[in-house]
Amino acid sequence: MVGAGNNEQGIRNKDQRTKKNKYVKILLFIAFIILMNVLAQYFYTRFDFTKEKRYTLTQKTKENLQKTTKDITITVFLDGEIPAAFKRLRNATKDLLNDYKAYSNANVKIVFEDPLANVPANEQDTTINKYIQIGIKPLAVNIKNDAGITQKIIFPMALIESDGEQMPVNLLQKTGGAATDYEENITSSIQNLEYTFTSAIKRLITKSNPRIGFTEGHGEPSNLYLYDAITSLSQQYYVGRVDLKLITKEGLDNLKVLIVAKPQQALTEVEKYKINYFVMQGGRVVWAIDQVNAELDSLQKQPQIMAVNRQLNLDDMLFEYGARINYNLITDINCAQIPYATGAAGQQAQIDTAPWLYFPILMPDTTSNVVKNIDGIRTEFASTVDTIGVLNVNKKIILQTSPYNKIYDAPKLLSLQLLAQQPTQEEYTSTPKAAGVLLEGSFKSVFLNRPVPEGITEKYDVPASSKPTKMIVIGDGDIFSNQVSKSENTPFPLGFDRYSQQNYGNKALLLNIADYFTDDDNLIALRNKEIKVRLLDKARLRTEKTKWQLINAVAPLLLLICFAIFQHYYRKHKYAK
Repeated sequence: MVGAGNNEQGIRNKDQRTKKNKYVKILLFIAFIILMNVLAQYFYTRFDFTKEKRYTLTQKTKENLQKTTKDITITVFLDGEIPAAFKRLRNATKDLLNDYKAYSNANVKIVFEDPLANVPANEQDTTINKYIQIGIKPLAVNIKNDAGITQKIIFPMALIESDGEQMPVNLLQKTGGAATDYEENITSSIQNLEYTFTSAIKRLITKSNPRIGFTEGHGEPSNLYLYDAITSLSQQYYVGRVDLKLITKEGLDNLKVLIVAKPQQALTEVEKYKINYFVMQGGRVVWAIDQVNAELDSLQKQPQIMAVNRQLNLDDMLFEYGARINYNLITDINCAQIPYATGAAGQQAQIDTAPWLYFPILMPDTTSNVVKNIDGIRTEFASTVDTIGVLNVNKKIILQTSPYNKIYDAPKLLSLQLLAQQPTQEEYTSTPKAAGVLLEGSFKSVFLNRPVPEGITEKYDVPASSKPTKMIVIGDGDIFSNQVSKSENTPFPLGFDRYSQQNYGNKALLLNIADYFTDDDNLIALRNKEIKVRLLDKARLRTEKTKWQLINAVAPLLLLICFAIFQHYYRKHKYAK
């Protein structure tokens, strides 16, 4: 009996020790949680298990945030009842900005709001106009539901405020494409969120507004045709026209980027000397040049025209810098459309559209940050561009044709009868041709060992080679020109083709170039981040919708029932012993 009593006492002691250990473990766990929360007040970290590290900020962004000392308020207007695709964009924005708040040395306030929430229908237009005035632009999207398609106004925008300054930020990378299919667009936009916010915050904090100038005085497009290019750039930069005949040395020194867009008359040696001085001082130049004189307006007024070479007096200059725009015209099966009149004689003409091979859609080289994640570029009567072997200059092709192209040397007889001809794949099968190149490095002076041209009245210090700088050479002068409604004399958005109602990547290209040329910190490298979105198969989802609804509704219940049955028999078996 004594032995039995000792056994019972031992069992009780063991149970007490077990309970004691259990309470100790619980207390230790609670203490660990408390300790982790205390440490989290002073140290911030997160674990990113995604393959592409989508939730990890780049070192460049962290460095810029740590330099930030002024308080920032970021208001995101993408909230409320929005389509599922835009919810992904909103959630990605929220995750990113939470990281910005954690890494910044300044106080970052983040606000999400729906601008039209609780706004009566009769006051919505007034509210929308109020936001448009500060750069917050609405977007009309179509939402599919069981009742059909309904339209909703949303604002895929954000507003960054600091020290009394404001800067609008467009969260949506592109605004083209079908109004009901934004999946690819949203994915591209999410990939660029970090670059978009980091570059905007840097410009706002540093109050950096570089000057960008479009040349004039040589038959370049008027302000009406450059309206959207100038307006879009003006949101972040000081933008104006530059007359090379009148600009002074001080004016060139204050300029960051010079865009030579479609001159139609030759530049003088004085003007070339000023451009060369600008390059030698580290200025950045964009050359958008039409080497061949061909215009669609002229072709529509007469049966045929002769496309002839332009004499712009720029060949020697570009050659010394490392590029050559050829005197030819690109035709490409991947092309834009133009309008043409149809109908029998004596009847009212009908306007139709057809592909025009002389308006090639250039494809961006996705390996270059300058043109990464942008659509095809619409061009008109473009020419190929070759690179020249020049020391200390790196060359990179950024725009090229499709593999289905054919090159015609100028002069070339052009006729709209080409619209009726069906191009054969055999005739146009070729290799992609370069039509846009990026040059980076130290450029040799075009006026080395040459006398200063007559007409230069100021003292210019022109070294033998330039400071490290960049330039882009494109074989099309219309690439930054918007279309214009001739009846209303109003401009269309840059990159928008009013005939096909399609948006191309021309505006994105211009903004990318401006960012790349004005940011010495090379933040555009943040575009390297790629986010893979594993989307549902929409076709399969439509055909198997009922099956998956039943599985999602019934399977959890069945699992719960099976678990209850298992638990019942397990307990019965356990306590039967």
